Amino acid sequence: MMEKEKFTVLIVNDYPLVCEAYKKAFLQVQDCCNCGIFNFVEAHSYDQGVHIVQHYVQTNAKIDLAFLDLKLPSAENSKMISGEDLGIYIRDKLPNCRVVISTTNDNKYIIHSVFRSTNPDGLLIKSDISFNELTQAIQEVIHDPPYYSKTVLKLLRKKVSVEFFLDDVDRKILYELSNGAKVKDMLGYIPLSVAAIEKRKRHLKKMFNVKERGHRELIMKAKESGFI
Repeated sequence: MMEKEKFTVLIVNDYPLVCEAYKKAFLQVQDCCNCGIFNFVEAHSYDQGVHIVQHYVQTNAKIDLAFLDLKLPSAENSKMISGEDLGIYIRDKLPNCRVVISTTNDNKYIIHSVFRSTNPDGLLIKSDISFNELTQAIQEVIHDPPYYSKTVLKLLRKKVSVEFFLDDVDRKILYELSNGAKVKDMLGYIPLSVAAIEKRKRHLKKMFNVKERGHRELIMKAKESGFI
């Protein structure tokens, strides 16, 4: 009898109950669909996820699938601030790992940003996904990726043209604003002029539909979306 393939699955979500729901879905696939045997590694923050990835790289072991929540607690002493950042890190350190990102946010600019930065093997809007659809997503990511939930597919079918997305500079500006920095304070470590940073800020406000002149609403919406 042929031995079943074994998969190591990294689940990163700051809610342990959500992690358990993912595990239950994987075990359902394991029992019913003959996809293999799943071993789980769990983390509840960006820092924990990075520590696990570093351990696997150092021991020359593999992580086959990574299920990441877009909104994660910020890393200590780091400007890495979301599951998107962790996805980028995993792509660099474990290029054969398949990355799935889940989010409650269906903002078209944020979805576009995730595609541009990580090119995920799966992208799930949580409001789209029932338990049965989650098991289907797992099977497709294993056998025939990518898998996108219905809201993501609608955005792709519309072929939404966007003028900008959140790149590393945008994210650094948001991070510095959330720490109370003024534009003039950013000049030493963001390679842009004052005018260029201000233009970026205007674009960010447009993206997050912010009308307020100050930064409070922008920072609040960026936090809600998992970018800070």
